Amino acid sequence: MAAIHIRRAERSDCKRLLELVSELAVYEKAPQEVTVTLEHFEKSGFGKKPVWWAFVAEINGKVEGFALYYIRFSTWKGQCLYLEDFLVTEKLRGLGAGTLLFDRVIAEAKEKGFSRMVWQVLEWNEPAINFYKKYPVTLDGEWLNGILDF
Repeated sequence: MAAIHIRRAERSDCKRLLELVSELAVYEKAPQEVTVTLEHFEKSGFGKKPVWWAFVAEINGKVEGFALYYIRFSTWKGQCLYLEDFLVTEKLRGLGAGTLLFDRVIAEAKEKGFSRMVWQVLEWNEPAINFYKKYPVTLDGEWLNGILDF
């Protein structure tokens, strides 16, 4: 198998990233929840004032994984990196792509001087939970998510 290459996402990756977002939504049993358009997605990541950034895992010239993040502010801790989505396609799982991506995001948070990295994982997603447990993380089951759709 060819080497896994981790790089920053580019505007030209957006269509593929949305395909992977849809794959993640199917896995999380919520495919109908993905309503963002390609145009909005691209503008939000590569417009005049980007609000998200990402790294991709590429193999044989095809993006097979990604980690998308944005900056979150904590009144207690200051600026934090919030990992919104993290996915590696099934065919790349177990080959180290996830570790390479996750480690690159951790490095990004440290390089930017953020106080922490935060993300969510569904309580039933045991493969992801087991992946995260390889790191010195705290998985907090105390907080509930509040969502107000418009």
